[in-house]
Parts: sequence; C-alpha cells; structure tokens
Amino acid sequence: MRFMMLMIPGGYADAAPGTTPDPKAVEAMMAYNEELRKAGVLLALDGLHPPSEGARVSFATGRPVVTDGPFAEAKEVLGGYWMIRASSKEEAVEWAKKCPASPNETIEIRRVFEMEDFPEDVQTEVEKFPEVRKEFG
Repeated sequence: MRFMMLMIPGGYADAAPGTTPDPKAVEAMMAYNEELRKAGVLLALDGLHPPSEGARVSFATGRPVVTDGPFAEAKEVLGGYWMIRASSKEEAVEWAKKCPASPNETIEIRRVFEMEDFPEDVQTEVEKFPEVRKEFG
C-alpha cells in the first residue's frame, strides 16, 4: 500500500514569498528522509513553496476562477509531502511518528488509491488512457 504523509506546518499559510526552512531543521529532516530511503519505503518527497507564491483555481460558478496567494481563508496548508510504501496504516503512522517535526507541525497520513481499490466501471474508464496509466501508475 502507498501512503502520502502530508506536512502541515502551522503558520505557513502566512509565510512571505521566498520563505525557506531553517538549515538545522533541514539537516534533521534529511536524516529522517535518509532513514526512510534506507528502509526501502520512500517513493517520493518534495517541499512546497509558501501559499503566497501559489494560486487556486475554483469552480464554484461552473467556470474557473483564479485566486493568487496568499489565501485569506486558509487555516492549514501543505508544506510538503512524502510518498511511502507501507504494509498498513499503522506502519505509516509509525514512520510519521519518527519525523523530527517541530511543535507547530502536523503530519496527515492518507492512503493512496490503488487501481484495484476502484470498482470495475472506474477501472474501465482508466484503461482508456494507457499512456497516462503507464507513466503515472
């Protein structure tokens, strides 16, 4: 099973453009990332620029509406993610508990859908796009 561990740093919703993490925090996080890699569970990881540099596209009116960051209504935003392979949610939780996160950070763990999780009619629709499936799983 694949799980996405989503880093939610408190206060990141208000971070200024160009904000980067503290080098000491990066040093600790890279040691954690290396532990995940050595254990063979790490599939992907990335950090995200602050919302002040992003945009949102909403469809509430039936048409796309673009809002540039920062987003006034944002309470929690993603700061980054890890994609890991684990045998259970409990194993993914154990990996998240080892993260050298600071007191203002939260990690949300979400299982990633695998093709076999979907009903046959959904799988049939996906099979109509073999190149996308081949490249992105």
